[in-house]
Amino acid sequence: MRLRIGALVAVVFVAAALIWGSAAQSDRGTLAGTVRDAAGTLLPLVKVEATGPMTATAVTDDRGAFRIVGLLPGDYVVSASLVGFRTAAAPATISARRETRLVLGLQIGALSEATSPAPAVITEQRTFPSIRGVAAAVLGGQALRMEVARSRGRHFDTESYDQVDENGFKHVATDPLSTFSIDVDTASYANVRRFLRDGRLPEPGAVRVEELINYFRLPYPAPEDGSPFSITTELAACPWNPAHRLALVGIQGRALAAREPAPRNLVFLIDVSGSMESPDKLPLVQSAMRMLVDELGERDRVAIVVYAGASGLVLPSTPGRDKAAITRAIAELESGGSTNGAEGIQLAYRVAREHFIRGGVNRVVLATDGDFNVGVTSESALVRLIEHERASGVFLSVLGVGTGNLKDSTMEKLADKGNGNYAYLDSLHEARKVLVHELGGTLDTIAKDVKIQVEFNPQAVDGYRLIGYENRVLAHEDFDDDTKDAGEIGAGHSVTALYEIVPNGERTPGAARGGLKYQQEPRLARAARGDELATVAVRFKQPDANESRRVAATLLTTPRPMTANLGFASAVAEFGMLLRGSAHAGQATYAAVIDRARRYAGDDRDGYRAEFIGLAQRAAELAGRHGDRDTH
Repeated sequence: MRLRIGALVAVVFVAAALIWGSAAQSDRGTLAGTVRDAAGTLLPLVKVEATGPMTATAVTDDRGAFRIVGLLPGDYVVSASLVGFRTAAAPATISARRETRLVLGLQIGALSEATSPAPAVITEQRTFPSIRGVAAAVLGGQALRMEVARSRGRHFDTESYDQVDENGFKHVATDPLSTFSIDVDTASYANVRRFLRDGRLPEPGAVRVEELINYFRLPYPAPEDGSPFSITTELAACPWNPAHRLALVGIQGRALAAREPAPRNLVFLIDVSGSMESPDKLPLVQSAMRMLVDELGERDRVAIVVYAGASGLVLPSTPGRDKAAITRAIAELESGGSTNGAEGIQLAYRVAREHFIRGGVNRVVLATDGDFNVGVTSESALVRLIEHERASGVFLSVLGVGTGNLKDSTMEKLADKGNGNYAYLDSLHEARKVLVHELGGTLDTIAKDVKIQVEFNPQAVDGYRLIGYENRVLAHEDFDDDTKDAGEIGAGHSVTALYEIVPNGERTPGAARGGLKYQQEPRLARAARGDELATVAVRFKQPDANESRRVAATLLTTPRPMTANLGFASAVAEFGMLLRGSAHAGQATYAAVIDRARRYAGDDRDGYRAEFIGLAQRAAELAGRHGDRDTH
């Protein structure tokens, strides 16, 4: 006991010496404040940079707050930037041992637009209590991170993710077919971004590699001859295993015609339970909905259903031109109570059916953290409910929000079974991407039950591995079965799938080599002796059809230099494998991810690819700190 007390006293004296020995830091000041949008909503994940006698940066937390300590006194220019908004800047004066507080305002627009004039207002300056001020100057960001962590209540974290068993290699001699449903969800990318910005590596179950890749709309050739989509194939050397090849299958959905889009019958189903009260939940959903209101046309209709302990219709189906009534209903939403999601789902579908537009878009948009705790609460029962409701021709999209109790696994399954897509809104700029920039892809389905089946040529391929899509793999016989549900493609969407290929002559990892007693090696067809490595077949239905069509393309055996599409997609895939600790990562490193992403960034007018490079750098830093990932 004496030894422990002595050690504790020693630690206290060392800490005191560190603080008081840094007297020079006591002559510095602090900059703190918040960042809001034009509607007054607090914005998380905004980069704030102070430039003057020195330069320092911070990122706003989920309450839109930032804090930069240890600044030399003097005049600074403080800028705030966030993808999807105009960069804003304002002057600030930092004084020794004082805290300067600012409120910065951001307006929606491109990052490259002109800087907004002086949007900041200095609302407060105060003197630090002496010990707290000096300690904060010494400890800097660590004190802030501890404060933010306490405010978020990490010990109450009940987020849930499905365990994802990574696809392994298949031996072509015994399994030449790969069959799966397409996936255009993007929730995993935004959620991974939230983890990394929060200073944590993501949970492995939160990392779905296909969703990371498909967050980026790669520019494949537009479809021709009236087809809803085109098919692109590529083959190049595999960056993380030089003995292997990397194959790309890309699908490009046709964009909406220049004429007015089909009318939309939308029912917003909003979770207003007590768990939705924090700024990154219901208030964020309200701001996102206001954005969407501005995009509504004369022929569109919107209804709002809410649910907590009970559900109710707060806005009957209203023409899109009546924006004032819709906006007023959004503003009046308040949180409170428990969460009876099933009752709300049933009411929302009933309202959508009552105003069904034949030949139009009929969709329920569910916004929630997924914390269903009243009524039908089991995941399987909710999925069965959605499967029953989708027969009406009304599709379902899911917008996930919030931290701490996010039920990612439930929301992904509901969107999947509801013939819709799942996006996670970690910020207002993500809401703008989903509900403004990519509105057609989010709401307007051009093909449903889209399945892909790839047949590999055993003359050219010894083995293969589908990267991602683990929860979308189908039985081979499901490809031709029109009763089997699969994914949907929205207008303008692109879908990318990658295969790691083991060429003939190389040994497929983990593949059995024993001969069969009752079967001989299969006889090769004449086509196997050509230059085809694989045939890619796609089966799909029109949005209002029950019978599918099939289209196909071939992939040739000769590798080519990487295109920008394959180069960037491979960097994102490698990033996902590193985050998940993939057994097949080979020579993958974050340094290689960053280098290749920079090399193949291409046209990045919205800044999403630059943001990805920043996330990869952040992941490398966190992995190096934890020592559990390769950071070379």
